[in-house]
Amino acid sequence: MGCGTSVATESQAKQSEKELTYKFFYSITQRADESLKASSPALAMKAAVLIQRWYRRYMARIEIRRRYTWSIFQSIEYAGEQDQLQLSSFFTFMLDNFTHLGGASPDLISQFLDPTSDPMKEEGRAAKYEKIEVPDSYPGPRLSFPLTVAHTNALLRAFKQQQQHLHARYVLQLLHETKKFLKKLPNIIHLSTSYTKEITICGDLHGKLDDLLLIFYKNGLPSTENPYVFNGDFVDRGKSSVEILIILFAFLLLYPNDMHLNRGNHEDHIMNLRYGFTKEVMQKYRSHGREILLLLQDVFSLLPLATIIDNKVLIVHGGVSDMTDLDYLASIERHKFKSALRPPRMSIDSCQDKGRRKTKGQLPTQSSGGHRSISTRYSSNHLMKPSSGASSPSSSSSSLSSSIPESRRMSDVQEKDTSTTSNGQHPLHHRSISPAGILEVPFLDSDVTITPKVPSWEEMEWKQIVDLLWSDPKNQNGCSPNSFRGGGCYFGPDVTLTLLKKYRLKMLIRSHECKQEGYELCHDGQVITIFSASNYYEEGSNRGAYIKLGPDLVPRFFQYQVSKFTRRMTLQQRVSVAEGSALKSLREKLYAHRSELIAAFKQYDTYNTGTVSTSDWASAVESVLRLDLPEDAMPRLVRLAPNGSVEYLSCFEDLHMEQPIKEVTPSLVETLYRYRTDLEIIFNMIDKDHSGLISIEEFHQTWRLFSSHLHIHVDNAAIDDLARSIDFNKDGSIDFNEFLEAFRVVHKLDSKEKH
Repeated sequence: MGCGTSVATESQAKQSEKELTYKFFYSITQRADESLKASSPALAMKAAVLIQRWYRRYMARIEIRRRYTWSIFQSIEYAGEQDQLQLSSFFTFMLDNFTHLGGASPDLISQFLDPTSDPMKEEGRAAKYEKIEVPDSYPGPRLSFPLTVAHTNALLRAFKQQQQHLHARYVLQLLHETKKFLKKLPNIIHLSTSYTKEITICGDLHGKLDDLLLIFYKNGLPSTENPYVFNGDFVDRGKSSVEILIILFAFLLLYPNDMHLNRGNHEDHIMNLRYGFTKEVMQKYRSHGREILLLLQDVFSLLPLATIIDNKVLIVHGGVSDMTDLDYLASIERHKFKSALRPPRMSIDSCQDKGRRKTKGQLPTQSSGGHRSISTRYSSNHLMKPSSGASSPSSSSSSLSSSIPESRRMSDVQEKDTSTTSNGQHPLHHRSISPAGILEVPFLDSDVTITPKVPSWEEMEWKQIVDLLWSDPKNQNGCSPNSFRGGGCYFGPDVTLTLLKKYRLKMLIRSHECKQEGYELCHDGQVITIFSASNYYEEGSNRGAYIKLGPDLVPRFFQYQVSKFTRRMTLQQRVSVAEGSALKSLREKLYAHRSELIAAFKQYDTYNTGTVSTSDWASAVESVLRLDLPEDAMPRLVRLAPNGSVEYLSCFEDLHMEQPIKEVTPSLVETLYRYRTDLEIIFNMIDKDHSGLISIEEFHQTWRLFSSHLHIHVDNAAIDDLARSIDFNKDGSIDFNEFLEAFRVVHKLDSKEKH
C-alpha cells in the first residue's frame, strides 16, 4: 500500500506534477542547449518554444482522453443505477399488487423487500449469537463488550494483514450492540468544534479497506481528540465492505461521542443485491450470512440521516431539494424506511376511486413563500424510469419530468378538482396518462394502471429521505428530477442558497459522486463534494480525499491515492489503463444491445452501404443506450471508411459470446446477456439458502418475474429447452452461476493474450 500526495489546497496538490514538468523541461532544454551551443540565441529560443508547444499539445491530448474516459465511466455507472431503480420499483409494485397481476407469489421476494420486523423492538431480531460457539482453533480477533482500544487495534491488525474473517458470532454481537446504540440517536446529529481542534469528514469508501487504513495512518485513529464523520456509502463495489463496517461500528461503540456515521444510498439492502455487498456477506459467512444480512437491514435503517457542525455546516450523503425540511426530517421515524428504493405501500385497492382525494391536514413541502403546502406528485416520481433523453444534469427530461415545473412545487390541494394545471394540462407527463385519465405506473412496463392520489405522510417522509440520499447539485438554478441517476433530484445554486439562509447555515458538505481530485466545490463554494475511495473506476482513475474542519469552519482538503502500481506509472500509462477499461465496458454495453443498434443504424443507412455518418452513428447509439457519450470515444470504438463515414458493424467485431448454448435462439441469447444482472438479482432472492442451485420450477419462477419486469414474451417451450440444456447432470437443479457465465461477452484481444 502506498500513497500519492497529501495536501491542504488544490495548488499544493498539483505541486508534484509541476515539479515533474519542470524537470522534464529542464532535461530537454539542457539537451537542446548542448546541441545549440554554437548556434545563435534566437535559434535556441525558437527550439525552446517549439518544445513547449509540443508538450502543451501532448498534455492537451492526454487531458481529452482523461475527460472522455471519465465521462464513459460515469455514464455507465448511472445507467446501472437507473436499471436498479426500475427493477426495485417493479418489485415494489409486485409486493403491493400481486393479487391483481395473477403472477408469482410475493413470498419469493418479500424476504428481501418487505421485512415485517420492527428494528425498534428487540423481539424483531432475537440475539442468537450466544448460541454460536467459537472454536479454540479460531486465530482471529476475539471481542468482548464493552469494547476497548485493544479490540479495535486487534481488528485493524488482523484486517491489514488479511487474516481470517472475524468470526460470525462476533459479527452478530457487534451488529446487535450497534443496533441498540443507533436506536438512541436522533435523525440529525449536532456536533461542535469547541470541544476539539478539528473534525475530519470522509466521503464514500465503497468497500475499499486500503483507503480507510490509509486515512487512519495519515490522519490518526478516531478518538476523543480526533473525531470523525463518515458520510455514507461504506459498502458495495469493493471487496472489503464487511471489514469496513466492522471497523466503523467498533469505533462507533468505543467512541460514541466522537465517531459519527451518516446513511448513504448504498446502506440499502436492495442496492446491495446488485452492487456486491450481499454476495460478499454470503461468501464470507455462508452459514450465518442470511442472519447477518437481516440484522444489517435494521442497522442501516437506524443510521442518522444528517450531521450539523456548529449549527453552520450541514453534512448529508447526496444533497437537498426545494422540499427539504430539516425540522420535519428530525421528526421522521427513519427506521421505517429500510430501503429508500422501497416506497410506502400504494396498492391498487387503496386507489380505486378516481380523481384526487381531499386531505384533512397539510403535508410538508417547501413552497416559494416558505410555507408548507400539499404536494400532488405521485410517490414514485423520485424513482423514475429513465427516458431516452436522460443524459446529463442539464438534460432534466424523463418519463415524468418534462411537464413538471422546475421548482417541483405544486399548488395546494383545494376541495375542488385539481387534476389540471392553469394551462389545462395535467401536471404529469402526457405519456403517463391514459385516455380515461388514469395514471399509468411509471416504473412498470405493463398495462396495469392506478389512479393518482395525494401522498400520505409516510410518502412525504420517504421523499425527504430519497432527496437526502440520492440528489446531486447542478450549475443551473432550480430543482428538477434527477433523470441521469433515476432517483432524487438536481438542485441548483438558488436551492442551496434558500436552504442555507432558512436554517442560517454556511455550507453543505455531501458525497455521492466520484471526483477526479477526490473533492469539488460548486455553488460559489457553498457546496462541497468529498469522495474518499481512490481508484474508484480503475487503477489511477481518481484520488481520494477527506476534509478537516476547525472552529473557523474553513475546510482543509487532504488528498491521497492508494496503489501498489500507479506511483511507478507515467501519466500517459495511467490514462491508458483507465481508458482501456472504460472502452472495454462500453463495448460490452454495445454488444448487449447489438440487435437494437443495428436496427437503429440501418434507419440511417438507407442504401445498405454498411456505413453511416459520424453524427448519425452517435445519434443511433445515444437513442438506444441512453448514454451521454463523448465524441472523442468514437474513433476508438469503430472503424472509419476512406470517406470518413463509420462502418457501424465494426464496433461488434472484437467481441463474442463465450460458450453459447446451442438450444437458445440468438435473440434470447442477447436478451439474457443484456439483463443478466437483473436475472442474478431475481435469482438471489429465490435462492433462499444461497447455495447457487435452484430447481427447474424456481428457474421458471425467475423467468416469470423477469419477463413481467421487462414485458418480454418468450415462448414457454423455449424456456423449457433452456432449462433442460443447462441442467448438465440432469438432477433437476440448475447451477445458476454457471448459467450466467455461459452468457458472458469475451473480448477477442483478451483471449489472444491468454493463449
